[in-house]
Amino acid sequence: MCKRFFVTGTDTGIGKTVTSALLCAALDAVYWKPIQTGSREGTDRATVMRIASLPCERTIPEAYCFAPPVSPHLAALLAGKRIDLRRIKMPKLSERDNLIAEGAGGVLVPVNEKELMSDLMRQLRLPAMLVARSSLGTINHTLLSIAALRSARIRLDGVVMVGKPNIENRKAIERYGDVQVVGIIPPLHKLNRATLIATFRRYFDKRVFAV
Repeated sequence: MCKRFFVTGTDTGIGKTVTSALLCAALDAVYWKPIQTGSREGTDRATVMRIASLPCERTIPEAYCFAPPVSPHLAALLAGKRIDLRRIKMPKLSERDNLIAEGAGGVLVPVNEKELMSDLMRQLRLPAMLVARSSLGTINHTLLSIAALRSARIRLDGVVMVGKPNIENRKAIERYGDVQVVGIIPPLHKLNRATLIATFRRYFDKRVFAV
């Protein structure tokens, strides 16, 4: 059975793209970022292709792409456009293709005047993989994000913690969030396909990903 996830985070710059690249490399998955902002500094699609050695044909072009590094609703407004979630459809893939879709910002980031990133996640019917930092403050941010996902009736398949491993923060998130931390990405000196796959093999629960 194929594995497909929507990678979201507790904050912006939290490590969603590295997590997405790692999962693409480990699962030989297709990468898709439906809404991209901050493209003047480069796209996350290009980053994933580079660090995961992912060929272009294993990626899906963005439905919306904006230059300013701001919230999707504001980026669209500045471009004189509006993000219409009805235009964002699940890509046509084979039944065997794994898919990693990456969100912009966190769970409750607005995409237009009425809808949030959680609305896109619910529309695509993909289970969420929540990326959280491992450092101080993560318990509150992670539990709030978990509550938001569950309130929106989005299935949460696990949490990935990024940063120096912190066993107490991990135990608190699992206990109070009633969720499994399925992987850890410690500080990496090199970001390439080999390092990402090695990190997956060492720090991720392979049973969750059926590999």
